[in-house]
Amino acid sequence: MPEITLELTDQQAELLDTIRKQQGLETIDQAAEWLIKQRMRGASLKLTGRNRALHAVGGPRK
Repeated sequence: MPEITLELTDQQAELLDTIRKQQGLETIDQAAEWLIKQRMRGASLKLTGRNRALHAVGGPRK
C-alpha cells in the first residue's frame, strides 16, 4: 500500500492522539488509518446497504 505523509495542524494532531488512546493504537498514523477506514465503511454501507471488508485480500481465486 502506498505511503503518504500528512501535514497536520495542532488541533488535528490532538484529535488523532485522542482517537489513538481511545482505540488502543500505538501511533497517530494508525489512528489516521482507523479513522479513514471508519469513514469508508460508513460510505460503503450507505452506498450498498451492506458492510464490506476493508482489508487486503490475497491468494489465488477459486
